[in-house]
Amino acid sequence: MRRGLSAVLAVAWITLGTFGTWSYAHDYLRYRGFPPPINPPGIAAGRTERVSFFSPSLRQRRSYDIYLPPGYAPGAERGQRFRVLYMLHGAPGAPSLFMNAGHLGVDLDTLVARRSIRPVIVVTPDGRDGTLKSDTEWANTAHGAYENLVLDTVRAVDARWPTVANRTARAIAGNSEGAYGAINVALRNLDTFSVAESWSGYFTQTHDGVYKKASPAVLRAASPAAYVGGLRAQLARRPFHAFLYGGRKDPGTRQLPGFAAALRTAGADVTTETPPGRHDWGLWRKQTPAMLRYVDAELVAR
Repeated sequence: MRRGLSAVLAVAWITLGTFGTWSYAHDYLRYRGFPPPINPPGIAAGRTERVSFFSPSLRQRRSYDIYLPPGYAPGAERGQRFRVLYMLHGAPGAPSLFMNAGHLGVDLDTLVARRSIRPVIVVTPDGRDGTLKSDTEWANTAHGAYENLVLDTVRAVDARWPTVANRTARAIAGNSEGAYGAINVALRNLDTFSVAESWSGYFTQTHDGVYKKASPAVLRAASPAAYVGGLRAQLARRPFHAFLYGGRKDPGTRQLPGFAAALRTAGADVTTETPPGRHDWGLWRKQTPAMLRYVDAELVAR
């Protein structure tokens, strides 16, 4: 009897330990070691939804998460239209990380409540490809048309939600691979975006991942640092604002000064910062309020 009881207790102990480990790992992947986001007392919460749509470029159903600011419903009923910030996640990554690990929803709610920024819609497309790493570079390659997926998302959002549907009311940002994607997609589609932010991004492609077998010409066409000099005429017609930052302890930040100088020379309005920090959510969380204020200042009012 004692042996049976001991066996039962051992199984229960192992089960509890396994569940505890799984629960910790699940929470870490969701929040990256930070506490779950909670609004400060008295701060009204916006609403986040997941929306499915058909992407003609990938020829499949895709999804995006959309944040609707506090007061969205009565504003929309009155005919109010909203500016939109598109956020591209890194790899591996997911749209939900911006809200969960990045504290984005709490920062948006707080800044809107304090009238530090105007209400804005935030859209986070799902750029994953079904693999663990999901390395797509948010680019059009033989692996898939992921740059076009971003444009498909813009069209789907404008068709469904009360947006200000022009470039001067659209911004795009991202972290890590999403930061590269934000700058690359914006510069290649200046008729769609007028503001872009790079959160710890890079600006040159190499023979790696989806570009492992790329020709020199393809790499150049995919590297903002290489092609930005050819955009002077377009940037003269379409004013463009960019905020680029990278942590001081992030080796990738070495690319930032040279690219920023080239982008300025081409005619863009460029702001840079190298705050203390590494390539992680600790840095991105700290920078988010300033990045939201930058977007608010540069997008046109409505």
